[in-house]
Parts: sequence; structure tokens; C-alpha cells
Amino acid sequence: MPDAAWVLHSMYEHELGPTDMSYVAYQRAVLNGGGPEVIPGLDPADVFGGTPGEPLGPRWRRLRWAELSRRTSDHVALEGRLPCYRSFPSLREPNGWPVGIAGPSEGSLDRADWNRVIDILTAHSPQGAQTRCLAYYNPLLQGAEDFVNLHVRAGTLADAKALYDHPEEDGWTPSNLWPQDRSWVLCTDYDLWATKVAGPVPLVEALLNDTEIEALRLPWAH
Repeated sequence: MPDAAWVLHSMYEHELGPTDMSYVAYQRAVLNGGGPEVIPGLDPADVFGGTPGEPLGPRWRRLRWAELSRRTSDHVALEGRLPCYRSFPSLREPNGWPVGIAGPSEGSLDRADWNRVIDILTAHSPQGAQTRCLAYYNPLLQGAEDFVNLHVRAGTLADAKALYDHPEEDGWTPSNLWPQDRSWVLCTDYDLWATKVAGPVPLVEALLNDTEIEALRLPWAH
């Protein structure tokens, strides 16, 4: 492919900001009977009440990777590495990130990012919404239980947003999505916090310049 960009999976920050308590420690305190008094002003429902892939509550805002990088002085991805749990090492503690920052989803795009990427792919495909596509789901998404009956869906880009609610895929976005003419390909790795889209330069530029998603080039992972 002539070019590629990595779409960074969304993260969010609570209006209180990051706290001095890790997510795991906070979860343990709540399970032991604690409530809003564990961290004044933070309701456990704000932390544990969301639906994977969907926007968090009104007290949360999207936190851009670039903003967090400036704040922590951590690189979004160290040279030679990809966006994953190793990103932002200054936030990483033995028990994980602090409560107050909801880290990126691993191995799947949020619904809003998935829908926006589909819109951009549609705008840069010769047949638009009627572009015939294939979607493949890695068996790891289903607990690595079946490596024989592979999950491959066929349809058009007009159908792609509905994949988010496919009853047999548990809310995962496809591991790979590509058109029949193979002019571009989308790759979401089970262990990563970003999705790679490779294809024509105008498509990649559209991803990089979009104001809704956050994307960047990683020259060592072209």
C-alpha cells in the first residue's frame, strides 16, 4: 500500500481529572463497600456504569492522545513500538492507570470512531457506500476457542456500521476490513490501542486531517 495511518482509539478524562488512586485500587475499595466517599466527588457509577464502546457519562470528556502526551512528556509511541499498554509509561503503576482517566479500548474501536472511519472510507472508495467489502474477525475475539470456522462477513460499506451490533461478535469491530478491489485495508490488532488503515495517499491524508478521530503516521510501522 502506498501510505498508512494509525487511528488512535479514544480515551476519556473525568471532570475531576486523574486522581492519586489507581483503577484497581479504587475498584477494590468499592467492592469492599466504599462509595462516593472513597474519592470525594467521584461516584462509582461514573467509573463502572458505562457500556463498552459507547460514550461515557456527561462528566467525562474525550482526552486526546496529543494532549496527554504534552502533559506527561511521554511519546504517543516510542520509536519502533506501536500504541498499546506500553504507551504513557509515566501513568503506568503496578495497579494500572489512575482513576479519572479511562484508557483506550484494546483490540476494538469505539462506536463513534468506527462510524467516522467508515464515513471516510466510503468517501474514498470508487463505489462509495456500495463498495463490496469483507470483514474478518480474529478468533481471539471469541476466546480463542474456534480456529476452524472463521468469521468472515460480506457486504457493502453501507452495511459496515451495523457490524458494531452484530449479535455474534460481542461488540468487537472487525480485525480486518477490506474492499474486494483491495485498494485499502483496515487492521485492528487484538493487543493494540490503535487501528491501522493502509491505502491511497488521499485516504490517509483524510484520516490524518479529520477533526473527529485522532490519527498519525508511524514511519517505522508503515
